[in-house]
Amino acid sequence: MIASYTVAGSQEYCVIRSADADVRICLIPPLFDETNRMRRTLIEVMRLLAKDNVGSILPDLPGCNESLADLSNMGFAQWRLAMRAVCKQHRATHSAAFRGGILLDDTLSLPRWRLAPVKGANLLRTMLRTKIASAKEDSISHTMDALMDEGRTNGLELAGNTLSSAMLTDLDSAVPDDGPDIRSVTIGNGEQQIAGSALWLRAEPDYDSDMARSITADLLKWSE
Repeated sequence: MIASYTVAGSQEYCVIRSADADVRICLIPPLFDETNRMRRTLIEVMRLLAKDNVGSILPDLPGCNESLADLSNMGFAQWRLAMRAVCKQHRATHSAAFRGGILLDDTLSLPRWRLAPVKGANLLRTMLRTKIASAKEDSISHTMDALMDEGRTNGLELAGNTLSSAMLTDLDSAVPDDGPDIRSVTIGNGEQQIAGSALWLRAEPDYDSDMARSITADLLKWSE
């Protein structure tokens, strides 16, 4: 079901399954282009959770997907506010964050689950390398330091996203926090790992049914 939540006076979209369930998990998506690569798998996780009568919410971040907000006006403060708003308005009991999404869960007063935590600086370097490689095809030479100097003043367009200087600064300094009630898992076949492949590294959006089932099984056990 397509629903909405209100933050800073604006409405943003979210997908909801089993809204009346006793357990409702807010899925905080990966950031920027990584969210497109994982979205189908996350939607499948929501469907599988609903089969066990566990609810879920998958929000659009302001400025992303179908949002009417301007991404170039966003920073982590606005995104964290949005995550608090959607969790409160749709009565989330738990949060599950993916990749860079874990950088937005640190102000939530909920049990937190995380897949493949990553530092913001790592995400930023990946997008900068992509921009540098693309510019080389047009015989334009950039360095990471020069791009960051430009971005700190004027913002930058990276991976199709127009990012403000505030967003670039937030990304460069953001690290996963520690705290109680956190379960962190990675990709693999061990006890603290999720079966499947690193979809966020794919060149195009993809789907992994094994990963969807493995994420669902771990979330069900963790949230029971």
